[in-house]
Amino acid sequence: MLVRVKGSSHQPSDGRLAALAGERVFSSEYTYRRGAELFGEGEDAEYVYQTISGAVRTYKLLPDGRRQINSFHLIGDMFGLENGAIHRFTAEAIVETKVRIVRRRSLLDAMANESTGVTNLLSLITLNLQHAENHMLLLGRKSSLERVAAFLIEMDERLVHPDELTLPMNRRDIADYLGLKLETVSRALSTMRDKRILRFNGVTQRQVVLMDREGLAKLDA
Repeated sequence: MLVRVKGSSHQPSDGRLAALAGERVFSSEYTYRRGAELFGEGEDAEYVYQTISGAVRTYKLLPDGRRQINSFHLIGDMFGLENGAIHRFTAEAIVETKVRIVRRRSLLDAMANESTGVTNLLSLITLNLQHAENHMLLLGRKSSLERVAAFLIEMDERLVHPDELTLPMNRRDIADYLGLKLETVSRALSTMRDKRILRFNGVTQRQVVLMDREGLAKLDA
C-alpha cells in the first residue's frame, strides 16, 4: 500500500537514472509499506524504478504455489526496465521502502537523444544478464552450503564490504532466492557460525558480521 507521495512529476532524477539517461529527467518519489506491491507480473511496464531507501524483491509464483525470488534491489539499484510491454515479475517492498519512478518512455527518449545513451542502456542490460546467468548457475550447480555462501558474498560485495551486513530480507526470502528450504538455509548459517566464519548480532539475526571472508569464499569454491 502506498503511504506517501513526493514530488508528483516535478523532481529531477539523479544518481544512476541521470547517468543512464545522460541528462536530468523528471521523476516522482513514492514510499511503500513493508510487503506492499509496487507492480505485478503481467502489468504494463510503464515506469522504471530506483531504490532510494529500503529494499525490493522481485519474484514469480510457480504453478505449485512456491515463490521464486529472482533478485533483491538495494539502495541505488534500478529495476523494472523490461524488454517488452509488460512486467515479467512482481515487485514488493521488503521493508518500508522509498523509490524514485520515471516513465519508461521519457527515459528511453532522453537516452535516444544522448550520444552515450545506447552504451549506457547496453551496460545496464549486460549487468542484468550477468546477474541472471550467475543466478542460474547458483540454482543449478551448487550445493546448499555453496548457495548460502554465494548469497552472503553477493550481499557483502553489493554493500561494499561493511563491518556488519544489515540484511533487509529474512531467511524465507533468502531460501526463496536460493531455491532452498527455510530449514536448509538455517542449517547452513549455523554451520558457518560454528566454523567462526560469521556471527550474528541482534535478536532478528539480520545483522551479520563476516569474521572470515577467505573461509567464506572457500565454501563457494
